[in-house]
Amino acid sequence: MTRRESPTYGEVMNIKHASFVTLPVTDQEQALAFYTEVLGFEVRADRHVGPMRWLQVAPEGAETVFTLSGPGMGDFTPGSTRGIMLVTADVDADCVKLAAAGVEVTGPDDAPWGRMAGFRDPDGNSFMLLTEKEGF
Repeated sequence: MTRRESPTYGEVMNIKHASFVTLPVTDQEQALAFYTEVLGFEVRADRHVGPMRWLQVAPEGAETVFTLSGPGMGDFTPGSTRGIMLVTADVDADCVKLAAAGVEVTGPDDAPWGRMAGFRDPDGNSFMLLTEKEGF
């Protein structure tokens, strides 16, 4: 078997941060209500671009926003987004709030890097909540 050498890259890229994460949804109004009323995100953009609605939400102060991508906005499947980690100061309290809002929550559970729980938005996009362990 031939061993493949890792490529050697030259200059470092100039990337500063992720601008947005696309969350494919079936109903932008329902998604907007969930992200603002349940999660407490703020609306960063809400405008029509031709026949489409450009709708972005984010936690207060966050650099990266979530684009709630409705039907006709690219080749995205609602509910297909996975692995987004949201950091919270108190995962246990947030789990109680999510459950009170009717959101199914798994956890919270302890991990070496902190305490974590999982949930899905109304379309099935999945998220993890994390309270980071101090010093990890």
